[in-house]
Amino acid sequence: MNLDLTGKVIVISGAAGIRGSIGETLLRALAEEGAVTAIIDRNQRGATYVEELRQQGIDASFHPTDVTDPEQVRASTSDIVRRHGRVDIVINNVGVNDGAGLESSYEAFMNSLKLNMVSYFLVVKYLLPQLKASKGNILNIGSKVAYTGQGGTSGYAAAKGGVLALTREWAVDLLPFEIRSNAIVIAESWTPAYDNWLNTLDNPEEKRKSIVEKIPFQKRMTTTREIADTALFLISDRSSHTTGQHVFVDGGYVHLDRSLLSNDNLDSPQ
Repeated sequence: MNLDLTGKVIVISGAAGIRGSIGETLLRALAEEGAVTAIIDRNQRGATYVEELRQQGIDASFHPTDVTDPEQVRASTSDIVRRHGRVDIVINNVGVNDGAGLESSYEAFMNSLKLNMVSYFLVVKYLLPQLKASKGNILNIGSKVAYTGQGGTSGYAAAKGGVLALTREWAVDLLPFEIRSNAIVIAESWTPAYDNWLNTLDNPEEKRKSIVEKIPFQKRMTTTREIADTALFLISDRSSHTTGQHVFVDGGYVHLDRSLLSNDNLDSPQ
């Protein structure tokens, strides 16, 4: 299927993660489709990724940014517009489950909101004139924690709940400009960061097995490429009448019947 993303200027925040992360996988998938990518991220890996893409003849740019700083976001988005001349799509991908819980400080809670939600607002705010001009669209990367809770992570849960609310608010707000706004909701996805977290535990393999056993479809974690493929469809014109949606790429983790967690109950009529 031709997604017609060639030449589209796509701004993606948080794309300079470790190789194999959701952001980095998204970046590579966009490049495969011929998109022009502009990375907003504080990690200098972004410069390395852009150089690799340029060596392949793919146009890309890196804009080092602390996305919790409004002035840095404003400056970086201005640089993107000067360099590329337009913006067609914004993908907000920043997310750190930072463990800012009820017993954390006010400052830690607010910092979590700034990183995981306010940064989304800032990027869209400063690029809104370009999105209006291109009749572009917005894709926010969310988390199942906004729906399910997790415990010990009030800041992240509140931020990701806010991201999903903003997704629908923007879908309404931007109807007159024909700008679509959608979100992907992720549950258990295998990433380098996930692997690093597991390896901090006493029994990482046992914990991994206990997690995948709770994922109904195929008893495995979602791959970052599966997330990227869904993202490509949602931002493309092949999804031209889809807006205000929370699209779950989670193997049924959030919504399917809990009886599926037990093989003994697979035939239950409940």
